[in-house]
Amino acid sequence: MNYERPYRGGGGRRRYRDREDYDTHDRRPPYESPEQILKNSIIRLGEVDPIQEVSRLAKQLHEDATPTMPAISEGIRIAVTEQPYKIPYYAALLRLLHGPGSLGMDTSTAQSSTPLGKQVLEDFWKGFQGYLDKLSWRHIRLCIHFFAHLTVAQVISTESMAALLQSFAAVLDEFGVSYGRGKHAALCAAEGLMIAGAVIQKSLSSNTGEIIAAIHNFNESMASSKNLVQPLTSLTSSSATIDYADELLDSVITVLKALETSEFADPPASFPQPYLEYEDLDPATSPPFELPSILVPPEVIELDGLSSDDGEDAQVKRDEWPEFWFRLFDNAVTPDLNTISGFLIRSNLRDMIDIFEVNRKECARLLLEYPKWCVPGTFKPRAGGPPIEDDPSANNWQLESVIIEATLGYLFLLPDPGQKPVYFIALITELCKLSPSTVGPAVGKSIRRLYNCLAEGLDVEVARRFVEWFAVHMSNFGFQWVWKEWIPDLVLPENHPKRTFVRRAVESEIRLSYHERILKALPEAMQDDPNVISSQQPGPDPEYEEPSHPYHDAYQSVLSLLRGRSRAEEVIAQLDTLKTTLDTSHTDMHIDSIIRSLAIQSLLSIGSRSFSHFLNAIERYLPLLRGLAMPTDLDAKRDILAATAAFWKRNRHMVGIVFDKLMQYQIVDPTDIVAWIFNNTASGDGITGPVYIQAFEWELLKGALDKANGRVTIARKKVVALRKEQDDSIARAKASGGADVGNMEVDGEMKPLKQDESAAENPQLTTALKAFTSLTREQKSVLAKTLEGFVSCLSPVPGDDHQNTHAKTVVEEHAWERRASWTNEEWMTWETWGWYRHFCRLYSPYLRNYSTTLSTVAFAKIEGFTTPTAQSIKKFWDIATGQEA
Repeated sequence: MNYERPYRGGGGRRRYRDREDYDTHDRRPPYESPEQILKNSIIRLGEVDPIQEVSRLAKQLHEDATPTMPAISEGIRIAVTEQPYKIPYYAALLRLLHGPGSLGMDTSTAQSSTPLGKQVLEDFWKGFQGYLDKLSWRHIRLCIHFFAHLTVAQVISTESMAALLQSFAAVLDEFGVSYGRGKHAALCAAEGLMIAGAVIQKSLSSNTGEIIAAIHNFNESMASSKNLVQPLTSLTSSSATIDYADELLDSVITVLKALETSEFADPPASFPQPYLEYEDLDPATSPPFELPSILVPPEVIELDGLSSDDGEDAQVKRDEWPEFWFRLFDNAVTPDLNTISGFLIRSNLRDMIDIFEVNRKECARLLLEYPKWCVPGTFKPRAGGPPIEDDPSANNWQLESVIIEATLGYLFLLPDPGQKPVYFIALITELCKLSPSTVGPAVGKSIRRLYNCLAEGLDVEVARRFVEWFAVHMSNFGFQWVWKEWIPDLVLPENHPKRTFVRRAVESEIRLSYHERILKALPEAMQDDPNVISSQQPGPDPEYEEPSHPYHDAYQSVLSLLRGRSRAEEVIAQLDTLKTTLDTSHTDMHIDSIIRSLAIQSLLSIGSRSFSHFLNAIERYLPLLRGLAMPTDLDAKRDILAATAAFWKRNRHMVGIVFDKLMQYQIVDPTDIVAWIFNNTASGDGITGPVYIQAFEWELLKGALDKANGRVTIARKKVVALRKEQDDSIARAKASGGADVGNMEVDGEMKPLKQDESAAENPQLTTALKAFTSLTREQKSVLAKTLEGFVSCLSPVPGDDHQNTHAKTVVEEHAWERRASWTNEEWMTWETWGWYRHFCRLYSPYLRNYSTTLSTVAFAKIEGFTTPTAQSIKKFWDIATGQEA
């Protein structure tokens, strides 16, 4: 027997790897109970052939129904609320469960027992009631879709369905109903009526006219707010109807009015109704299910004891505004939102995009498979697919164009899309990867249509998102674009929206790649245009780098200390020495401003290599920064911001990053940034001419506003948590009669605990309340300064430092028709108006809290003015704060 150990070489490692493979691939799958298997079968309905699977699944459920009823109803509830495109087939499934005779089964035993469909609906209703209690509007609306299909399928009684829709219409008549609540309730009633209106109209209890009238009256009462969220800006017109976009509730009214006129003779032709293929139910053996009566619960308002007068925080709510959905294609290519099929298809696609936000790849796959769940002929058949008989009534819409239009329409919702913009951008990327030959052309056509809309008044925020999407999309596909198409537009003014788009798109692409690559991708005419792309790559631009500069030596002395990681005290001493030795005879700048500029640019220089270098430099020299910017020295803070902007003027994206960190470390306050923006140019040089707010300045403004609002939100949460902790302590003390809970004596003397005494004994709560008060004061100051800045820009009065004579030009009647002759200054003024509109709508919840104070302070200088500029400023303000008459 050989006891020598054999040479193994890589054998041991191979066996180890094999064991890993065994553990990974041969491990037993997790155990699934029969209920889980049945529920998953319900959820996966229709993966091969929905019609055949419905019958097979119905028979299976009849056989296993008794012990698995909760699993059946839960599976259907999950499927209905997470797979809305399958709802007609789940309605067919319930139809078969409600009338088993359609399956060819023996109904003699079923006559003496409750139909299985009714049992499932009773349990399903409990889940719907839960959605209603939580006001989960999307889940509620999709359940109503399900109930509407079941009404057409004779499973639910027409009278109870009409009463359900009437309950949602009653919400619209509530006193002081918010737009968000009213809009969701209107959609629930309207979409249920679109699906089941034909059978409700024929019933004796038809209330379709009342429901339509309630929705119409509610929509008319909110007409004024539509002007502020239109994707095509109109500074002079108050019309709610525009080209290239459809407002959601306006489309609802148009569809319902058309159905009412035809007495609901035109059901949604694009959605299958497989349950109509079954024989009619016998009311004696399978009576229709009666939906219980409901009362839509009121909105929950959380009160935390901090009154609005003290600075109540409010979250920005997109659903408090009307929704305009962008139109990019003709009605022959994509369905018209003002038709029943177009509206329901758009609603279905939007729900899919919303639900599958957690998995963009699955969302892209399901969107491209959407025609499977529609009537044949709804969408144009795919190339290479099975032949389809010609149908003159078929719509043959282009699926990819419909999907891209829906996705971009969601992305361009104002004031905020609800989801992160990067989700929609990534979703379009996944769609292009799955089907590049069909999705790619739709994307290209969308880009060209949007580019043309720039000259038609495309909203500045929509244009900003368009730039972001275009740049990121190009970066995902090799930056390939036909730039030569836009060469003729190079003759337009430099700040024309089309020129601005090209310049900002190129800047964003360089940020996502590098200068040389983007330069080579552009045609020669654009390469030679400095307003398209700079000849220098982005980077720092130290003002004192040149040896010929008079302060070059001083700059180098400070820079050497910082590079040598000298202590902050040594750098401060060097700056004090320079303050007494520098010659300032050749400049108008004060010596303190020069010293601050030298110090800040030296600090930024050592941190310019990377973001981590910058953070390390900031943290190491915090004492230096705080010494340069005393809390009460506004000039010092302005000098710091100006030096930062000058240093990074060739890479403006870094300006926003540095400003954010300066606010984070409390070197400057948000109010300092707002004041600097409205009194300085982006380059930091003092000016006496007008100030314009463009996309770059807006991003800085938004960063300051969000920082101030975010601090108040954090402080509020801390106060609420400490108050809850205090209340719990008081409750425990009261429960024990004021005595120590852990040492309760029967004969002990009980002293009641007063809440005021407890509050006084809680120093953490006292500190938190003081911080909240201080931050609220800062928040109000930031909002006030921003509003004052816009008023000074757009409606200057005699004596203002920054007079803008073009502010009234762009808001005069018929001014838009003369835009072909506008100069750079007029286009920049028009963009400033656009950012003022966006400020009002985006921060309207905060502005409403302080509307009286803010308007009194900011509008004091234009009080009583009847000029077009003053009237426009007040009009947008009144709409945003809910004061529009």
